[in-house]
Amino acid sequence: LSLDERIFVKCRGGRVLRGRLHAYDTHLNMVLGKVTEEITIIDIDEETYEENVRVEKRTVELLFVRGDTVVLVSPPLRTF
Repeated sequence: LSLDERIFVKCRGGRVLRGRLHAYDTHLNMVLGKVTEEITIIDIDEETYEENVRVEKRTVELLFVRGDTVVLVSPPLRTF
């Protein structure tokens, strides 16, 4: 990981973060700036038992991420 680099972080609970890495430690606690967060929420209809998947997005100027929630860290995906 390089400081001031854009990264992609996948967390437990269906959270996906994209932002600029400002700081991190050995536990993978991170401080990210200019973050785009996507949360995938799956609701189950009690009558039909159908899964309804929705994605909520928000932007945050500065975010602290606990290392124990992190599943994956990588450079952002490139599209050609």
